[in-house]
Amino acid sequence: MTYEGFASAQSFLLWSTFAIALVMGAVVNKTNFCTMGAVSDWVNMGDTGRLRAWVLAIAIGVLGVTALEAAGLVNVSSTFPPYRQNNLVWLENVVGGVLFGIGMTLASGCGNKTLVRIGGGNLKSVMVLLVIGLIAYFMINPFPGSDKTLYSTLFYPWTQPATIALSTNQDLGAILFGDKVATGRIVMGAAIGVLMLIWVFRSADFRGSFDNILGGLVVGLAVLAAWYVTSNVKVNADGDILSLQAYVQDWDLYAPADAVRPAAAGPLASQSFTFINPMGQALGYAAKGFDHTLLTFGIMALAGVLAGSLLWSLVSRSFRIEWFASGRDFVNHLVGATLMGFGGVLAMGCTIGQGVTGFSTLALGSILAFVAIVIGSAATMKVQYALMMRAEG
Repeated sequence: MTYEGFASAQSFLLWSTFAIALVMGAVVNKTNFCTMGAVSDWVNMGDTGRLRAWVLAIAIGVLGVTALEAAGLVNVSSTFPPYRQNNLVWLENVVGGVLFGIGMTLASGCGNKTLVRIGGGNLKSVMVLLVIGLIAYFMINPFPGSDKTLYSTLFYPWTQPATIALSTNQDLGAILFGDKVATGRIVMGAAIGVLMLIWVFRSADFRGSFDNILGGLVVGLAVLAAWYVTSNVKVNADGDILSLQAYVQDWDLYAPADAVRPAAAGPLASQSFTFINPMGQALGYAAKGFDHTLLTFGIMALAGVLAGSLLWSLVSRSFRIEWFASGRDFVNHLVGATLMGFGGVLAMGCTIGQGVTGFSTLALGSILAFVAIVIGSAATMKVQYALMMRAEG
């Protein structure tokens, strides 16, 4: 996918992202694919159907990335965000994951589910989206008139000293196989992906659930499709075939004098779906008058999921306006959204961003974040159940 001009290459990237996200949003709405619901079903009812759908999505991501990377068709080592970076920020992955797990439980769903619920008419999730976006934006961007961010003020001083500087990338293949990185990635990806598939399809109930299979399949394939597109859109710059990120980094060398430069090169690196940081990007995009230089993969992904969910809601006639049931319901969603904003940025992703996209790279930090999210959510549900039983007693 090589284009003669940057503008056409970027346009293809953005609209391809929107189209993939549109399909994912519609299918997630249709199948009720929900990572928070998966944990809830498992913890409260012993039902693993939606949990297996989530693991199916992860397995497809892992096996797909393993095969595509071995074939040289995707780049998942230099990504946005940098899942396989040498610095293992394990404390941020764990603390952020736990905060996000608590938050998504209080706010009735993860970042992806928040978008899907808005598409279905849920006005509570609009508030959740705005709060997450505000927190996520200032976790990364400085306050007006300051060089301080929420991250640098609240987290950096005590989380960064725990960072482990590795001699390799942090994916399991690189860590465990040393110099034989390529072989290690194939072995680990194939082994983990196949074991996940075996566990997923051991359940006869799951094998008989069309919606759970469809939901897991489409989410996994959407993540793979995004990896492929963002890794392969190129620009022919005077005979040099460059990625969009590389082109912007050498903008003055290649771009025509009247071309409009994107605000940053980082968000043009290879990437796949994640939803918390893009909510902050979307807020900044809107606050700055929809400046097209700020338009990113993440913003188009948000728009696509919203549109896909809305489309399915209208087609299926399931669109329903929903508002807060009580003041307590409002407070729960407000606190949950705040924790998701902090946790999603700190952990470098959400249940999709780390739980599927990051996990597909087999980055150790992504796996830690995934486990922490599940633990945070499950523990919150146990506490909620205990409080409910005490109130009834």
